[in-house]
Amino acid sequence: MGTVTIGVSIAVPEPHGSQLQQRRAGFGDAAAHGIPTHVTLLPPTEVDDSALPAVEEHLVHVANTGRPFPMRLSGTGTFRPLSPVVFVKVVEGAEACTRLQQRVRDASGPVPRELQFPYHPHVTVAHGIDEAAMDRAHEELSGYEAAWPCTGFALYEQGADGVWRKLREYTFGTPVVPPQASAPAEQGSLPTY
Repeated sequence: MGTVTIGVSIAVPEPHGSQLQQRRAGFGDAAAHGIPTHVTLLPPTEVDDSALPAVEEHLVHVANTGRPFPMRLSGTGTFRPLSPVVFVKVVEGAEACTRLQQRVRDASGPVPRELQFPYHPHVTVAHGIDEAAMDRAHEELSGYEAAWPCTGFALYEQGADGVWRKLREYTFGTPVVPPQASAPAEQGSLPTY
């Protein structure tokens, strides 16, 4: 028995995934080829390897109750100076990603993970490289655009070599929009749809 490091993410599909991975490598990010291009739902999390079946069962349930949603990337942002990251922004699908990651990390599930920073869906294109290269990544990808229908997510495991490998894909199981909890509208305010 031992531990494994897992992560859950939405893969950026081809040709966009490879294009962004090549650009990330071109900026000098040595980790680029060991990390598939993605939007994180569960950051790297160490679990006992005996917990993997429960994690997989939980993710099946999350996927079965989910539905496809549009994803669109546009432009760049950064977490500097707090964290040495430049990213491509998720401009459509961010709310759906936020709900999905909350369900993946739910306290009643097998990976009730607290986050170091508030959740902000994004696609990393430079991490931990020199400032000039970070600036170049921010500038050169500022006009980047990509869109696709998100139809599911995947579970990954980080190998001893630092490379992330897909263990299993999870496809959303329903075309019906799940009911959303909403606060009652304040008197005199307009309803939101």
